[in-house]
Amino acid sequence: MSTSPSFTALIAEDEPLLAQALQAELAQAWPALQVLATVGDGASAVAQALALQPDVLFFDIRMPGLSGLEAAAALADEWPEGTPFPALVFVTAYDQYAVQAFEAQAVDYLLKPVQPERLQKTVAKLQLALSSKAQGAMNMEATLAQLRNLLAPAAASEAPAAKTSAEPLRLIQASAGSSIRMVPVDEVLYFEAADKYVRVLTGGHEYLIRTPLKELLPLLDTQQFWQVHRGTVVRASAIDSVSRDEAGKLWLRLRGSADKLAVSRLYAHLFKAM
Repeated sequence: MSTSPSFTALIAEDEPLLAQALQAELAQAWPALQVLATVGDGASAVAQALALQPDVLFFDIRMPGLSGLEAAAALADEWPEGTPFPALVFVTAYDQYAVQAFEAQAVDYLLKPVQPERLQKTVAKLQLALSSKAQGAMNMEATLAQLRNLLAPAAASEAPAAKTSAEPLRLIQASAGSSIRMVPVDEVLYFEAADKYVRVLTGGHEYLIRTPLKELLPLLDTQQFWQVHRGTVVRASAIDSVSRDEAGKLWLRLRGSADKLAVSRLYAHLFKAM
């Protein structure tokens, strides 16, 4: 008598009762699936996924710290080379934008509260995907492409409507003691998230602003500014060179700056020789 292969999962959900409910529903729908852990925030989700390397991830979209999408992107960047990336399922309260985005990118999702019939369909899709041997590098590339497309409109949709304009941002208003400095965007080499602030780096100065990077991104000219990491956006014309270290990670050197900036796996596709 053959037995079905056993698979493992990690649940990331900041509401304990909902995490318990999902685990209970999974026990009914997929008895062979072993839930290795449940965590309540994005950073823990990344750390535990790296430590446990489960076959399936159930990530809540809205979690403290990193969102489910941001956690998945951070995990993809740190995932061991050559190891199949886990199958991803996002769990979300009904949100028309999120649902349309997931469907457009063929990413599976579950709506809260999770319905047994819908979960059965997800389980069937996961079992089919996991039974396939075509994971590895192709699996990772497909996942990265999905996450890039999901993260790009997500940033735009979450930006305050009042600040959104067809005209790209021209000036950065940065506090400097008791005054406000008007910094031309044309002088900015890169933006970098740092705790509760965003660092604004020009050729000779550094400024701090409180506007989160995900709100700043939709206001920038995407032809001029490229996101190269979850927390870094650079002026494309300021990039002098791109190098790869022994671990395969890409690093940028900018004209007018001695800083060396990391490029995440999610955005490595931007840098290919012509």
